[in-house]
Amino acid sequence: MTWDWQVFLNDDGSGRTYLEWMIDAWGWTLAVAGCSWVVSVSLGAIMGTLRTLPNSPVLTRLANIWVELFRNIPLLVQIFLWYFVVPKIFPPLKQLPGFVLVVFALGFFTSARIAEQFRAGIQSLPKGQRYAGMALGFTTAQTYRYVILPMAFRIILPPLTSESMNLLKNSSVAFAVSIAELTMFAMQAQEETSRGIEVYLAVTILYAISAFAVNRVFAFIEKKVQIPGFIVAGGTGGGH
Repeated sequence: MTWDWQVFLNDDGSGRTYLEWMIDAWGWTLAVAGCSWVVSVSLGAIMGTLRTLPNSPVLTRLANIWVELFRNIPLLVQIFLWYFVVPKIFPPLKQLPGFVLVVFALGFFTSARIAEQFRAGIQSLPKGQRYAGMALGFTTAQTYRYVILPMAFRIILPPLTSESMNLLKNSSVAFAVSIAELTMFAMQAQEETSRGIEVYLAVTILYAISAFAVNRVFAFIEKKVQIPGFIVAGGTGGGH
């Protein structure tokens, strides 16, 4: 077996090299993952919080439906639903680029998983935290904003790190609707060059670098926001 890394310097037929194409595809992968992360964390935090609200059965039930709906449908099916079905039902969505529809699909799917993490993080806190906020005269919203959510965020950082890395890897399904990300590049470049080993190895390295970067960023955040003497399961906290 011979290696031919020069293949990345060859013209892909459009005036650019395969290396330039791969870097562009990497950018699309990071864009899909980054935008989906913003959507998923925003919705996940809202839905996870609603599932723990006291005396709000309607909101809690709606949040439960959201979580069960989006986490029980396979991601690839959701991608196809958003790309082919939803625009038929809501014609204005036909004007949106495929990139946005993929972000919605991936963001909503991941939001259901993150909502579970927020719910578990909030419910793991001692009830005294909520009572302390109420004793200070806070409303329910203020108690969540100033007391509960800051603590819950610290608790869920380790699982949120894993979920963020999974989201980056799940972005590869965007190839199914012709988003020019890394997986699509690998499939097309391998067909055109017949150098599958070099192409897939290079793409694997880029995915690994991206995931490692996400891990390091969250590890830095976790270290900065950790409370001295407070242990987070799976985290880097000190002892009690």
